Amino acid sequence: MLIRTEIGIDAARIDALLRRCFATAREAELVQQLREDGLLTLGVVATDDEGQVLGYAAFSPVTLNGEDHQWVALAPLAVEESSRGDGLAKQLIYEGLDTLNEFGYAAVVVMGNPGFYGHLGFEPAARHQLHCRLRGAEALQVYKLADEALVQAEGLIEYAAPFAEA
Repeated sequence: MLIRTEIGIDAARIDALLRRCFATAREAELVQQLREDGLLTLGVVATDDEGQVLGYAAFSPVTLNGEDHQWVALAPLAVEESSRGDGLAKQLIYEGLDTLNEFGYAAVVVMGNPGFYGHLGFEPAARHQLHCRLRGAEALQVYKLADEALVQAEGLIEYAAPFAEA
């Protein structure tokens, strides 16, 4: 298995994975819209020996109180059903965090299971007086990449426009 940054030829296979992994096409359409709008900061794929996409993690920009602080959101995250339970999601996330850190990003936010993301080093955003308006915001969590990322960082996290439409 190979975990790497997505390339153009992966788009159709990523789309197919997202459509298989989620109950609706919403996540697939979200990623397509982020791509079209130039808002896909990073996409990480896991592929098998034949090039099939087994997992995917997308990262896109967010603002804090309407300003760019070099923060991104992790969403969506998808792993092929046959590959679940193998730690693939964790590998995709860590590869993304490492790459984002190398590019100088300061923090990553995610809305998801606190038990899962907490084991990966994410912490509740509410602990830092961070919140957002999207559905599921009570599960908002943050991971600092830069030492000072959370110093005096509080307020409203806003995801890219396609999230509101999704």
